Amino acid sequence: MTLIRSILFALFLLIFTPIWSVLCILVFPFLNPENRYRFIGLWNKIVIWILQPLCCIRYEIRGMENMTAVLDQPVVVLSKHQSAYETIAYIALLPKQLCFVFKRELLWIPFFGWALALLKMIHINRNKKETAALSVVGQGRKRLAEGKWILLFPEGTRTPTGSHKPYSKGGARLASATEALVIPIAHNAGRCWPKNSFLKTPGTVIFSIGPAIASAG
Repeated sequence: MTLIRSILFALFLLIFTPIWSVLCILVFPFLNPENRYRFIGLWNKIVIWILQPLCCIRYEIRGMENMTAVLDQPVVVLSKHQSAYETIAYIALLPKQLCFVFKRELLWIPFFGWALALLKMIHINRNKKETAALSVVGQGRKRLAEGKWILLFPEGTRTPTGSHKPYSKGGARLASATEALVIPIAHNAGRCWPKNSFLKTPGTVIFSIGPAIASAG
């Protein structure tokens, strides 16, 4: 049954994503950056919604009050990275417009990457670490000034549930340079949508949002 559900979900993405990406490309010239984000975010909301009845993958958010209490302040969100699920879910579920820091290779993905390129995100060349670090601080400062929150995955790549990789210092460096608050998020999305796995396993993804941490001083 899990295999059948996973096949149906893959077919849904195969059909829905190109259509939505073309729509984004067509309407984006007529939208301001904020409305572009909202429009593309509808894709995220639909995908998260369809996963519930189709693959029996649901979600639970704990600690949302830690975000709603600081909506008017600059924030750097540091999240665990286990699967594609959280990348999709954050735009759909979090209460603030996000600016992701991501590897530039994602821009090369047909349809998805093309739509992503139309948003004001921060894409970096991970092969040039010093340049990437400067880019995160420079562009991150601008996006925070625009009222967006910056979201980074300090592990740099998807890491299986229960495993750990060294955290990069980019997020902490950005928060320190801008005196932004830091909000950590832990989750178990890798149990339902494992890295490099076609199968989508039924279960509940639990997001645990920690209290905001001051970076100044």
